[in-house]
Amino acid sequence: MKQGNKYGIHRVLEPKGVLPQPALRIDNNMDEIYDNEILIDVQTLNVDSASFTQILDQAKGDEEEIKKIMLDNVAKQGKHKNPVTGSGGMLIGTVEKIGPALEGKTDLKVGDKIATLVSLSLTPLRIDSFGEIRKDIDQVDIKGKAILFESGIYAKIPNDLPENLALSVLDVAGAPAQVAKLVKPGDNVVILGGTGKSGMLCCYEAKRRAGITGKVICFGSREETVNRAKKANLATDYAVVNVTDAVEVMNKVSELTNGEMADIVINCVNIENTEMPSILSCKDGGTIYFFSMATSFTKAALGAEGVGMDVNMIIGNGYTKGHAEISLQLMRESKELREIFTELYA
Repeated sequence: MKQGNKYGIHRVLEPKGVLPQPALRIDNNMDEIYDNEILIDVQTLNVDSASFTQILDQAKGDEEEIKKIMLDNVAKQGKHKNPVTGSGGMLIGTVEKIGPALEGKTDLKVGDKIATLVSLSLTPLRIDSFGEIRKDIDQVDIKGKAILFESGIYAKIPNDLPENLALSVLDVAGAPAQVAKLVKPGDNVVILGGTGKSGMLCCYEAKRRAGITGKVICFGSREETVNRAKKANLATDYAVVNVTDAVEVMNKVSELTNGEMADIVINCVNIENTEMPSILSCKDGGTIYFFSMATSFTKAALGAEGVGMDVNMIIGNGYTKGHAEISLQLMRESKELREIFTELYA
């Protein structure tokens, strides 16, 4: 059996010398695995929201076109990395084989059902056929195989939560876990896209961390979804806004905070051009967490400079220690969140 690199560099075909995520093409041959790889029998792909939104637009909602686009991405790259957004998603599947070099290094065994917590944009993937496409929740059932590298993180699917529910939560687990680290008692927190999957989790966690002296503002783009978040009491304030309109968002934040603006801004929006609304919502010295994969580093950096804003901007790392456990626990803690997520995603 061939020896593999911890980070999967042995799978990179083009260009040599880079890691699997930025690589243009990786080896997705599953006939033989390397000694430190885990082979997964894939059940469902949970495509990144920004990526799936772009694919839907390109396909004009047609399911056969969606399949063609996804197959083309995998055929060209050996992985499912959206060439427009650069993002991937994650998957759920069953462990089929474990390389001998991982003996004693993993708690997994053949037959375990897991969700990978690393991006599809770096995961060797083979799609053999398609099942159901759930366009409203960014999930695609497939028959296929995938490889988890030695450095790859994962979560075993819990027995007390439905699989699709767990998958939806784990897909965005990094967001509420980062919020738990960032938000302090008394903070003003603005959450753009607060009515979406990651946004609702962030609202709940931010409200818990900000406490009774803090303020959590949930912004959404539709009355229906904002009312749903309000009914579940996920924040302290709610508003329907155009999240790409920097002046509208800034004025609304100023109104709701009596001119103080936000200590923390969390961007969970899955469309482009929300950098400036985030920046102008924030107070000088505040922090913006860009969880959205539609974020442009150039627009954020030059935009903040252009308006003379001294703000801390954090790129949304989808991983932080304990993020899977933190996010799944929210489903167990909050009856309201669990009901919403079960209705929408399970």
